[in-house]
Amino acid sequence: MADIPLGCYTIKSHGAQIARLHMYDWIILVLLAVIDGLLNIIEPFHRFVGKDMMTDLRYPLQGNTVPFWAVPVIGIVLPCAIFGGIYFKKKNFYDLHHGILGILYSVLITAVITDAIKDGVGRPRPDFFWRCFPDGKDLYDNVTTGVLCHGEKSVIKEGHKSFPSGHASWSFAGLGFLTWYLTGKIAVFDRKGHIAKLCIIVLPLLTAALVAVSRVDDYWHHWQDVFAGAIIGLTVASFCYLQFFPYPFDADGASLFYQFTNGVLSLPWFLNDNT
Repeated sequence: MADIPLGCYTIKSHGAQIARLHMYDWIILVLLAVIDGLLNIIEPFHRFVGKDMMTDLRYPLQGNTVPFWAVPVIGIVLPCAIFGGIYFKKKNFYDLHHGILGILYSVLITAVITDAIKDGVGRPRPDFFWRCFPDGKDLYDNVTTGVLCHGEKSVIKEGHKSFPSGHASWSFAGLGFLTWYLTGKIAVFDRKGHIAKLCIIVLPLLTAALVAVSRVDDYWHHWQDVFAGAIIGLTVASFCYLQFFPYPFDADGASLFYQFTNGVLSLPWFLNDNT
């Protein structure tokens, strides 16, 4: 039984086979997207906000340094473009498929976890005062001293979604996965002392960190929100990467290998459902 490198396989030759093999994975991925959509529709828990709490919630309401639409571009499209570039060079279809499927799982699982916690916790954002009282005229309950908001409902709803940060978790889920991927591809842990390789894999994490920091600078999140989001994203990214690829410091960490036995394609141990 001989190991045959994936570079021999292309979308044309093995696309249908890999699609059938992972059909249910793609179906579950769509279900995750639907669940996350529903989590964004439902009303989050409106945590009690009293008059004495407003001191820390009076930061100015301003726009996003990193717009919402840019997060999937940075966390998904950019890594997938890198996967595609490697495919066109190596003609390694399985690697391309697992890279795209893995990063989508990483981001969508992270999104579901993040939005579920957002809805359940209902922590007010640092700019909650101006969401609640856009005219600056605050009003409170005479008994409980709780806020009596008169701002736009959709803006107030978004104001109760501070913890954890979606920008941070999405960025670290996508770019964290990319970091794992590049670590294996360029053999960072080959013990040959090429420090330049470390600089390459740090770039995605630095980008994710800058996106996370921008949320604090924009007063959309407290520092605890972005820290928790980063931990969630990195943790999920690690599990998802290791579901599809071997450890980067393994001898075969730079590529996937499939085996042919009597002309039948078999999966390696880390992709075999029977192990």
